[in-house]
Amino acid sequence: MDSDTSSASRPLKRPRSELEADDVSSRNGSKKPEAQDGDSSSPDDDIGPALPSSAPKKKRRKLPYEKLYISSLPSSPRYSKSLMHKDQLSFVTLSPFTDFLITSSVDGVVKFWKKVAIGIEFVKEFRAHVGEIRSVSISSDGRSFATAGVDKTVKIFDVITFDLLAMINIETTPRCVCWVHKRGASMPLLALSEDVGHAISIYDGRGESQKPLHILSSVHRSPVILMAFNNAYDCVISADEAGMIEYWQPHGSYDKPNNVFEFKTSTNLFEFKKSKSTPSSISISPSGSQFATFSFPDRKVRIFDFPTGKLYRTYEESLATITEMQQAGTALQKLDDVEFGRRLAVERELENPAIRNKINVIFDESGHFVLYGSILGVKVINTYTNRVVKVFGKDESFRPLNLALYQGQPQKKGIVTISMAASANPLLQEAEERDPMLVSTGSGKVRFFMFSNEEDVSRSGRDVQNEKPKLLNARQQLEARPAESGTAAVLHTTYGDIQIRLFPEAAPKAVENFVTHSKNGYYNNTIFHRVIRKFMIQCGDPLGDGTGGESIWGKEFEDEFSTLKHDKPYTVSMANAGPNTNGSQFFITTEKTPWLDKKHTIFGRAIQGLDVVHKIENARVYKEKPEEEIKIINISIT
Repeated sequence: MDSDTSSASRPLKRPRSELEADDVSSRNGSKKPEAQDGDSSSPDDDIGPALPSSAPKKKRRKLPYEKLYISSLPSSPRYSKSLMHKDQLSFVTLSPFTDFLITSSVDGVVKFWKKVAIGIEFVKEFRAHVGEIRSVSISSDGRSFATAGVDKTVKIFDVITFDLLAMINIETTPRCVCWVHKRGASMPLLALSEDVGHAISIYDGRGESQKPLHILSSVHRSPVILMAFNNAYDCVISADEAGMIEYWQPHGSYDKPNNVFEFKTSTNLFEFKKSKSTPSSISISPSGSQFATFSFPDRKVRIFDFPTGKLYRTYEESLATITEMQQAGTALQKLDDVEFGRRLAVERELENPAIRNKINVIFDESGHFVLYGSILGVKVINTYTNRVVKVFGKDESFRPLNLALYQGQPQKKGIVTISMAASANPLLQEAEERDPMLVSTGSGKVRFFMFSNEEDVSRSGRDVQNEKPKLLNARQQLEARPAESGTAAVLHTTYGDIQIRLFPEAAPKAVENFVTHSKNGYYNNTIFHRVIRKFMIQCGDPLGDGTGGESIWGKEFEDEFSTLKHDKPYTVSMANAGPNTNGSQFFITTEKTPWLDKKHTIFGRAIQGLDVVHKIENARVYKEKPEEEIKIINISIT
């Protein structure tokens, strides 16, 4: 090797005189000459510890075996199949250990379905109640099911034999029902709360007596709206209309058990009272260590530690937060403005008390994930890492409400550990093969939707017509039942009441659409968005700008022209965007408007509160929209 090359490859030692000159110049404040190309100093020549190049990255929490837990959920983001009731679905319930799916609808019908190797099979149908089902409950052993209806009865079913065992008659309308006995208990116990009063009654779950075994009158001070039983702690958690949460045992002294917090002041159970909110659902995790709630009007999902009552996680789904995230582009999925407006209108409908108690939050079998319906579909959140790991139904047309999850427990449960299941052993993987299924109801839908591992499903074949369409021979049905649709309505507005006479014989579909929307609270808090003096006042759009609203069938319906004409003021007609495009919007004329004949369906006339009509007509407007919001508070039908 050349000596030149050798000397260039190692650092040169500087003469002592040069080092002394540098020291003098630095004391005198003189600057060193600029380094020439190729003569710049290297950080490697510095002596001593170096500063970090950047702040250390914060470690992200990681859940062990997360992929295994997620693989136990349905893999398809789209629903693979939907089945029908004759009326809107209220609740879907999966029985633990016995593997039955039980669905119930607002008309009081209960259906039993058995989980088989792939999918479900229909077993039996009951007309359980005359009218709406208010509450349902499945026992912790999966053997008993109960329903409470507006007909002032409670029905008790044996799940394994899918048979109606007993009926309990009560004096007032029930509010909530809940099984409160441990697995393996010799006598099943059923807790019941009512609309009137704050007492909780405990009944013999076999239905052998119409009288309660015990009445708890000091647990709550307001009507109890929710109850859930924690099998692990042998404890009931209940909530009342005032937002108070209480723990109590369903036997003995009926006091708070000793294996939970000592003082309520050390918990976060006053969270609902502080936020002036009320829980709409309470769900217990499989291990019993946590419980999850959804509440209104703050629309928050809260997860609590059960024994301590401490708040663990909070997820906000308020309309304000949803709108801000959409506008800022930080939402989980960016929707176009029209689709976002449509979904936001559906979200507003959830404020209806008839819908609130049908919304729930559920845990997966591991207890590390919660699932709940949102504007974007069914969110799956890892509560350990605080991240959304999956969304079901984000491109579907329904808004998920009530959920139930089956995770296909393998037959040899308990033999295979989590670490064994996470391994690549093909024999173990075959033993752990599952058929998971997520079941969801939809807002205003007569179907329940099932998400599974089936990926390749055609949209045209997944909606099964297992019931005769409600609108089969619709004209004959409507002619036979005009009285059921209602003959009069009262619009309760912020300016006063307007009484309307309806014409179900002349426009049966328009009246049915109007009456159903009114009873479901669809028009509640909507505004009069278009007002033109000497012409008409228009309303019925959930978006409030004249672009929204849909019919009860989820699509536009045809015009219904009769001998009725727009030859008088105060005529009530459907607004449209052309022939056969009726949705939810309607208007009331203030003058004769003959040019609207055969263009807009007439379905009623205002007969009282005409001064209110003119008061709205004469309100100050900007571009046909009242400067002050004039709202429909609600609509009553007679």
